[in-house]
This record gives sequence, structure tokens and C-alpha cells, in this order.
Amino acid sequence: MKSEVELTAQKIYKRELYKKIIKISFLLLLILISIIYLVLYIVYEGGRFTVSLDQNLANRKNVFLSENGKASGRAWKLSAETIDYMDNISVNWIPEDIDTETVGSHNGNNYIAYTFYVINAGNETVHYWYEMDIDDTILNVDEAIRVMIIRNGERTIYAKKSKVTGGAEEGTKAFTSESVAVLEQRANFRPKAKDRFTVVIWIEGDDPECKNDLLGGEIKLHMDFTEEHIKMKKNK
Repeated sequence: MKSEVELTAQKIYKRELYKKIIKISFLLLLILISIIYLVLYIVYEGGRFTVSLDQNLANRKNVFLSENGKASGRAWKLSAETIDYMDNISVNWIPEDIDTETVGSHNGNNYIAYTFYVINAGNETVHYWYEMDIDDTILNVDEAIRVMIIRNGERTIYAKKSKVTGGAEEGTKAFTSESVAVLEQRANFRPKAKDRFTVVIWIEGDDPECKNDLLGGEIKLHMDFTEEHIKMKKNK
């Protein structure tokens, strides 16, 4: 009788232990899935195009970003809306008034367009750099991508170097490197000055590298503004 009771107790103990192991394993699996999802969300946050400002430039020099061009829109990071699908188009299809039609996100058929401001609310003249980085690309879609940056009405189109000539594609300025699409300096940004930027991104159908192999491709970009400053001499 005693042996039967001990045997029954062992079975109950093993069953309860098994239940605890199952619960703990399920909880650990759930935590692991949550961590993976969080990492993917951070890395591919809806594929959003972001614009960020160096904290030194923001805090020490009182320079800030603004979507509406006013102090009420003061920010150090902006996020543009993206589009789920982008077919190839021609640069000639981009509206002539793309820079002046509105502010913020104003995407069109098969292109991303975002307008914002950099404002110097400080007391010093500064130099700053703006850089657009290619975070990730799938199926080499960057081969046919175009990035147009319009700063205060002046347009520059950037593209990856031609595989045929090794130089810049016609009508464009070559990407700085494989991972950096744009790297430019804005010198002598004076106090109370305001720079208007419009960024347009599309797939150029006239690019020789715009082939069916790019179908299903993706690209993620972000833009940074960083500091280099000079102090104004007195009475200047």
C-alpha cells in the first residue's frame, strides 16, 4: 500500500513538473518572439524615411528642424511618409513645383517627396553637413534609384555611378560611396537663417540598370545633419 502511494505521488510530482517546464518554455519562446519583433520593428520601422539633427548642433548652437518652417514645429528628428509600392518613372514626371507645392510629406504616384526646414535660431554662424545614408537595399534596387535634393530652390539629382562608363549617370551627381548617397556641406549658415529642403526619391525608368531583376527590391534611407561651426568675428 505504501509503495502504491509513493508511486502515485511521484506521478503527480512529475506531471506538475512537466506542466511547469511547458509553461516556462512557452514564456521564454514568447519573450524571444517579442524581442525579434522589436528588433525588426526598430530596424525596419515601416520603411520610414527619417531626418535627424546632431544633438550638438541642436543643443549648443540652437539649430533645429521644422516641418512647417516655424518654431512651433521645432524638432531634432522628422519622419516622412513612404509608399508601399514604387514603379519606375522618369524625372520628367516629377512636378516642376515639387519644392513649393506644400510642406511635410507630399508623395505622388511612384515617388516620395518630403519638404522641411533647417533653422538657425542661435547667435553664431555655423557650417553644417547633410548626409543621406543607404541603410539597406534588396535586389540591388539602388542601381536605379534617384535622390533629388532641392535646397533653397537649387536642385541636385544623385545616382549610383554607371556600370557602363564608371562615371556619373547623365544629369546626376554620383553617390559618394556604396553606403552614402549624399554628402554635402552648407557653409556660413547665419543666425536667423532658414534653409528649405525638399527630398524626392524615385526609381528612374531611363536608367540602363532599371531591369526586371529589380522587381520586389527595397531600399531604406535616412538623412543626418551634423555640426561644423565657426564663430563670427565681432563687428562682422
